[in-house]
Amino acid sequence: MALRGVRGATTVETDTAEAILLATSELLQALLRANPGMQVEEIASAWFTATDDLRAAFPARAARDLGWTETALMCAQEMRVRGGLERCIRVLLHWNTDLGQGEVRHVYLREARKLRSDLEKES
Repeated sequence: MALRGVRGATTVETDTAEAILLATSELLQALLRANPGMQVEEIASAWFTATDDLRAAFPARAARDLGWTETALMCAQEMRVRGGLERCIRVLLHWNTDLGQGEVRHVYLREARKLRSDLEKES
């Protein structure tokens, strides 16, 4: 079994705990749906980042609220890059799976779709 990185991102309209947790929960559930067979117990860890304009909640709390109680979770602040996407939450899941690297599906929602427009062509 290999360890694979699974990426995703989303955005929120406002810096509120409700918006951050809802968008993060939506993203995590979309990643599970996009990767059939992915089980939470196979996810070794999740690394969340948020842009510096999001301070109302830790995105990892959404994973805990979904029952990810055994998964190692970490949050950090995303680099501030001129022209970068604002109010953005990103995640990197470390998934133990037999799937090949090319079989893993990454998910970008809302305005974050702009970050990986190449993935839109694959679906």
